[in-house]
Amino acid sequence: MRHLATLRLAVVVPCFNEAATIAKVVNDFRTSLPEARIVAFDNNSTDGTAAAARKAGAEVISVPLQGKGNVVRRMFADIEADIYVMVDGDATYDASAAPGLVDALIENRLDMVVGSRLSNEQTAYRLGHRLGNVLLTKCAAKIFGRTFKDMLSGYRIFSRRFAKSFPGHSSGFEIETELAVHALGMRMPVAEIETNYYSRPEGSVSKLNTYRDGFRILLMIFRLFKSERPFAFFAAGFVVCFLLSVGLALPVFETFVETGLVPRLPTVVLSSGLMLTGAILLICGIVLDTVTQGRNELKRVAYLAVPALDSRRD
Repeated sequence: MRHLATLRLAVVVPCFNEAATIAKVVNDFRTSLPEARIVAFDNNSTDGTAAAARKAGAEVISVPLQGKGNVVRRMFADIEADIYVMVDGDATYDASAAPGLVDALIENRLDMVVGSRLSNEQTAYRLGHRLGNVLLTKCAAKIFGRTFKDMLSGYRIFSRRFAKSFPGHSSGFEIETELAVHALGMRMPVAEIETNYYSRPEGSVSKLNTYRDGFRILLMIFRLFKSERPFAFFAAGFVVCFLLSVGLALPVFETFVETGLVPRLPTVVLSSGLMLTGAILLICGIVLDTVTQGRNELKRVAYLAVPALDSRRD
């Protein structure tokens, strides 16, 4: 941790009803990162989470808009730091790994390091969540070409460049997907390092719902595919419409060649409508692809406007 003498480090902790674990998280990260500013973001907790965090010595900021995505946006907006360590307040992540993750970010000039979860405890990483994570990761890889092994990890290290250029649209647990896609879409230098993952302590309850949150994350990937790869998205719709239109039109065309008649007029109308719809989708894809390129250029300019870690250290 020799680089931290001239760098500001913040540990930011999103919390919702984590009174049973937040003090342990604060104490563990104060031990592993004594130079860091530790800030707990309380998201309308009703169990005394904010009081427990203050008693442990953390700063507390209240976020009234419910949802982890809203908390992350507030973190990046309110906290001024050169390096951000984001960790959930449930005491399941290994605080002792933080110095190594931070060093990896600095030494390799990265913008994000993901603490990939490694656990042999069945209760730590439920089978449904494990399978859902694998499925979502494979979906993202198919759409964006590359991805992380543990795309949904809540343990991440960010550079200031990443934090201040991240737009952030999601409101809930799908924020992890958006963080990963932002890094991949901007072609940022990133890394993934395995870290230990533990079961929740007794009295602590997970806020995740396997099916509801899994569906929301899938929907987020679908939306991101549309916004980040609009030509591929709308071109797929064009291909479907084109094939259906041709499939419907061929029998009618054969009948016309043989008899000179067009007996199935509704089929002709449907086929024409599908072809017209496909053409509209293709044009939308071409136009939106140009818009997306312009938007990405602006995002890149915003990213480059933030000084790199090396220049801040110098």
